[in-house]
Amino acid sequence: MKKTLLFFLLFSTTAFGQTNYEKFKTLFQSKDTLSMKSLLKEWENTSPNDPELYTSAFNYYVSVSKEEVISLEKKQPQTESLQLTDSMGKVAGYLTSNVGYKELQLSSAFIYIDKGIKMFPDRLDMRFGKIYLLGLISDYKKFTEEIINTVERSSINKNNWLWMENQKRKDGQTFLLENVQAYMKQLYDTEDDNLLPNMIQIGTQTLKYYPENVEVLSTTAVALMLTKQYDKAIVYLKQAENIDPKDYIVLNNIAQAYKLTGDNENAIIYYRKTEKYGDEQAKQQAKDNIKKLEK
Repeated sequence: MKKTLLFFLLFSTTAFGQTNYEKFKTLFQSKDTLSMKSLLKEWENTSPNDPELYTSAFNYYVSVSKEEVISLEKKQPQTESLQLTDSMGKVAGYLTSNVGYKELQLSSAFIYIDKGIKMFPDRLDMRFGKIYLLGLISDYKKFTEEIINTVERSSINKNNWLWMENQKRKDGQTFLLENVQAYMKQLYDTEDDNLLPNMIQIGTQTLKYYPENVEVLSTTAVALMLTKQYDKAIVYLKQAENIDPKDYIVLNNIAQAYKLTGDNENAIIYYRKTEKYGDEQAKQQAKDNIKKLEK
């Protein structure tokens, strides 16, 4: 009888923990915010050491923080908009809808995810979730800091990362570096030159631990070139070339860096390498550049 009772209690505890998470996912899909809030409160009281509590609370507060913001823009935005005209029929502006975030709820989201990261530092989904949100609200200072914190943690846990529901990621290092590269590209795609130092900072710190990652070497070098640090860019690009001598993107960037420094001789050498290993578009661009430099 005692063994049966013990088994029942253990089963009940496990089922209860699973039920909280499964119940939350169901409520989240149905957007039942009142029930979600009630569940999270009970969950925190009964199972404060459950990592899914913190990801769930984070998702809840992010979802309830969103609000639609209507704005009038002078230039036509890339998103859907309504064109407004004046009495003369001239375009007066564009009415568009954007997503904003309520400060109080957003703050709660960060409180929960920060607590979760502190308690479970190897849960990569928590770190990536926070980075994603920082990118959404364009807080690129903290965005950069959190990426670097994650890279530094990888040197401690040797990329033995956990994901949702504490599932181990078998591709820890590859997955981390692919996302670091994506985050650097995200900064680049803003077309904001003020964020180039952020790219360089992320790249430099990442390469301290992963000096043979060609993508990060190349992207960091591009940011250095755009800030006119050509010599430093060439150093990184040459490292990338040593690792993959046929990477025509790297070869083309080396040629471009030499061209910008006025070293036409080396620029032509690397445009010829680009022509040899590149795709059709890269080959043609290399040929065009060689003709201009040989004049």
